[in-house]
Amino acid sequence: MPITNQQVTEHAFLQPLYADDYFPDHVVDKGREILLRLCERIEAEQPADLQALYGLTEAATEQFNLLEAEFEAAGSEIETVAREEIAEDFWFVASAYGFTDADTEELIAAREW
Repeated sequence: MPITNQQVTEHAFLQPLYADDYFPDHVVDKGREILLRLCERIEAEQPADLQALYGLTEAATEQFNLLEAEFEAAGSEIETVAREEIAEDFWFVASAYGFTDADTEELIAAREW
């Protein structure tokens, strides 16, 4: 299902990670795909409230947890810069879909990075 939210389609997810050679593009691509799939799920399932949204972001966060091993295998890791950028993009997604009162820490509460 193609994403219809114009804010999302115009957003450059994880851009600072692409700009930093420490983060391998092929792994950052997978993170970008996680965020885009999250957007697709939000559009398909249309969560009615924050709790429903947090359920969707929990699943996406768990996918980032699994991605940590791929960062490490490529000589990188989800460290401070990456953590902050990922968290900002989770908040961007919530905001783009009208959940401006979402708590960033709650959006990524399941994180292990």
